[in-house]
Amino acid sequence: MAASELSVEDTISRKQDWSIISLIGVVHASSHFFQLLLPTLYVFLAREFGFDYVELGALATTFFLVSCLGQASSGFVVDRIGPIPVLLFGLGGFVVSGIIIGFATSYWMLWIAAAIGGAGNSIFHPVDYSIINHRVSARRLGHAFSVHGLTGNLGWALTPLFVSAIASDHGWRAAAFSAAGLVAIVWCAAFLGRHLLAGQHAKEVAQAAEETTEKSLARESAWQTLKILCRQPALWGAFLFFAFSSMALSSVQNYTIPMLGSVYHIDPLVAGTALSAYMVTAAVGMLAGGFLVGADARSERTVFMSLCFAGLMLVFLGTGWLSPSVAVVMVGLAGFFSGVAAPSRDMLIRRVTPKGATGTVYGLVYSGMDVGSSLAPLMFGAMLDAGLNRGPWFGAALAFCISASMAVWIAKAAAKK
Repeated sequence: MAASELSVEDTISRKQDWSIISLIGVVHASSHFFQLLLPTLYVFLAREFGFDYVELGALATTFFLVSCLGQASSGFVVDRIGPIPVLLFGLGGFVVSGIIIGFATSYWMLWIAAAIGGAGNSIFHPVDYSIINHRVSARRLGHAFSVHGLTGNLGWALTPLFVSAIASDHGWRAAAFSAAGLVAIVWCAAFLGRHLLAGQHAKEVAQAAEETTEKSLARESAWQTLKILCRQPALWGAFLFFAFSSMALSSVQNYTIPMLGSVYHIDPLVAGTALSAYMVTAAVGMLAGGFLVGADARSERTVFMSLCFAGLMLVFLGTGWLSPSVAVVMVGLAGFFSGVAAPSRDMLIRRVTPKGATGTVYGLVYSGMDVGSSLAPLMFGAMLDAGLNRGPWFGAALAFCISASMAVWIAKAAAKK
């Protein structure tokens, strides 16, 4: 093949790859955006209905519990019918959930909306990673995974700004309907771009041997899979790592807005901006952490130090000694340090993943995230209802430190193996 033909082919491949990466990034951002819809509305729902924080936290618990239960099964469905129908189902679930929230007149309507939203949320990681691995060329896989992580954080960052601004000016119902409308636009984009997301990339021919191994493992019975995982203690350490780190994140996401109000007397709109700053600085931290991955082969050290610093920022917040402006800055710094840990964390998990068991490990790890996200709102909500209005910050700091310690334990287990 002539050099000019190769150049044209590479240009077409690069353009297609970035179209896929961009579309999946928008989809992933929408899933993270919707995860924070109810937590961002807590203050408004408490005023409207008089719910306490345990009741409000139970909505987030329902969301992530349903997501946890649905995640493994959605992976099997993706493998059998393809990612497009499952993706459209998930986005559609968000739209329906947002509309129900907007019309809600009782706690049970909100609970149903949370359950539907959780079902929608359960599909995104199996769908996204299936599309990335099957449709993006090998040379741009690193870019795809990087963009995927960054857009998720940016989706989190958008929610408090978008929802708080609309809710403050036009009411919380308008904010819920607007959120549903925004995801509906993403649904249309995914539907129109479905030809980009379906099928397999030619790179799979070169990876046939590896994929054959993975498919043979995928046919193992549930009992055989469980026995394999039980012989990998480092993977259970990874499960706990993600469970505790997601508990810390859940505390920040669910209760930063009301805590900034009660401790530092910060307006909900400004507090929402601070929460958005946490997500933006976490994305910046991810970029910085990407350079540290190559600079230090012992990725657990980066994870340990950055998560401990993130916890320290939350301890400072919990003292109540800061000025409101410094408190907002401290929230952003906590986000930055937590983001720095992400790339090194991913490299650490990769080190303990058995060959040919990638899908199984993803299911285990992300179930840990959902478990942490479902338990934390109830525990930290109970703290606030008991008058411990700084408790969730201290609890999140402890969870970050436990995750940091688990990273070191995982590395030691991997070294022994």
